[in-house]
Amino acid sequence: MKRWIVRIAVALAVLFVAIQLAPAGRTNPPVTKTLEAPPEVLAILRRSCFDCHSNESRWPWYAYVAPVSWLVVHDVDEGRRELNFSHWGDMPQAKRDSKASSMVEEIEGGEMPLEPYLWMHSDAKLSPADLKVLQSWSEGDV
Repeated sequence: MKRWIVRIAVALAVLFVAIQLAPAGRTNPPVTKTLEAPPEVLAILRRSCFDCHSNESRWPWYAYVAPVSWLVVHDVDEGRRELNFSHWGDMPQAKRDSKASSMVEEIEGGEMPLEPYLWMHSDAKLSPADLKVLQSWSEGDV
């Protein structure tokens, strides 16, 4: 019985080492026209949103360990496709207004930032004051 446990443990260890060789695809492409906003808005977005919604992602240690790295890269790629602050200035004003409004709605609904992201980045949690600043900005009041 013990032989099987040892064999399974060795097989799992070999598998874990082998999957580290599969590239995860972490990239930070060039920024084209980044978001221009008041400093307080930029500070909130950089702290809570830029890791997944810009080309300025900070890749934490666990983004280098498969299979977690694959999930992190997937979430960042998906986040950038949906909203990328590194290309904010490339969008027409109407689209920027729509994206800003949608972003605030998702934050209000508790959909953003993602809960798993907050487990490792508690500083990304948005306070009611942060939300108020973002609401004012999305409405053009800031």
